[in-house]
Amino acid sequence: MFENYIKTRNLTEEICRPLQPEDYVPQPMEDVSPPKWHLAHTTWFFEQFILVPYLENYKLFDDQFAYLFNSYYNNMGTRVERNQRGFMTRPVVDIVYEYRHHVDAAMQQLLKLNNNQVNKLTELGIHHEQQHQELLIYDIKYILGSQPTAPVYGNKFQPEQEKQSAEWLTIPEGVYEVGVTENDHHFSYDNESPKHKVFLSDFSLRSQLVTNREYLEFIEHKGYENFNLWHEEGWKYIQSNQISAPLYWKKINGTWHTYTLNGNEPIQLDAPVQHISLYEAAAFAEWYGSRLPTEFEWEIAAGRFHWGTLWEWTNSAYLPYPGYKKASGALGEYNGKFMINQHVLRGGSIATSPAHSRASYRNFFYPATRWAFNGIRLAN
Repeated sequence: MFENYIKTRNLTEEICRPLQPEDYVPQPMEDVSPPKWHLAHTTWFFEQFILVPYLENYKLFDDQFAYLFNSYYNNMGTRVERNQRGFMTRPVVDIVYEYRHHVDAAMQQLLKLNNNQVNKLTELGIHHEQQHQELLIYDIKYILGSQPTAPVYGNKFQPEQEKQSAEWLTIPEGVYEVGVTENDHHFSYDNESPKHKVFLSDFSLRSQLVTNREYLEFIEHKGYENFNLWHEEGWKYIQSNQISAPLYWKKINGTWHTYTLNGNEPIQLDAPVQHISLYEAAAFAEWYGSRLPTEFEWEIAAGRFHWGTLWEWTNSAYLPYPGYKKASGALGEYNGKFMINQHVLRGGSIATSPAHSRASYRNFFYPATRWAFNGIRLAN
């Protein structure tokens, strides 16, 4: 367990290695958390949920950190409001790294005791940090992409161009099982349970994600100007925010470019389009003459196509499965309280940490979300 713990902790710090100290602090929008906050919050999780209750005579690194780095756990006390995280110049970055090493040393001591409950909570903490590793990549890209000089992080986390032609994969009508149980012998979040049956009519999913080439055609056919293609909420959103292309797209000398972690680059036409809201995904599908899949269609068909390049929007609201029961206490706040007004995405992305994705995984975001690594798979 400790080996997996340290491997995860080291990867978080590796993601931050190309950053300059000034890059650790900004918060250019509320959805983005500063890298320094991610480093500290993932450490806070291990300290507050595991070390404080289970390691005898554990000494807090700093008693103010419980307030500074709580995210949304009301059961764990008060916290800095989410939109205020970028104002925290203190503690400085070096102190946050000292905090991480302090907690890592204590976790090593505790994990030697091989307590079953500690091991379960540590596994959850590892997967929690892996979630934040992906968010950290989103946030670093948004922070650097908001700079006027389009700074380079490194040639990483970029989707490859699609090499195969698109096919339609047909799944027959039937009753299928979705979700997981405790007997599946792999980690899962509570929102993936209980396993249950669903009836699906005949449907088809496209084998290939929608590409930049296809999305550019949507733009050139004035897709952003045709209100008939849009949900009313989506139409109002793009109008009020003056959106006419995916996030990071802009024309430079008449040619479409996008910000990547390697700086501004010409759009690769056969790469999958990314940084797309649910509103835009649904409008494109309407224009194309298709639709978005439901999350259950996606899960049942997942063995038939390659996935994991971008999170894929589904047309399913993020709701509890039949028989779902929220855990008591603070851990019950992990997923259950967010099951309203959000949509499910399936799959994973090039920013997803190794061994963190699975076909049953239910990611969820608000319909307007564009800074995540998300894309479009069509259904019929």
